[in-house]
Amino acid sequence: MNAPSDISMKTDDVLRVELEVFRQEHRDLDEAITAMVDRGTADQLTIQRLKKKKLRLKDMIALIEDRLTPDIIA
Repeated sequence: MNAPSDISMKTDDVLRVELEVFRQEHRDLDEAITAMVDRGTADQLTIQRLKKKKLRLKDMIALIEDRLTPDIIA
């Protein structure tokens, strides 16, 4: 997750690619956390760090989705 938080200078095509990468990373983290918890192979600190990273990804995903979704005036 090396993308800067300022997405205003990026094109929509770049944002779509980043969005898909972030979504995949979010899914991967979710699977990793679930596997660690199920097997009991990780300490709570590691799991907590992965969950925080997952939340940061979720925030970036929401930010990019908001940017890509056109404003609709009803």
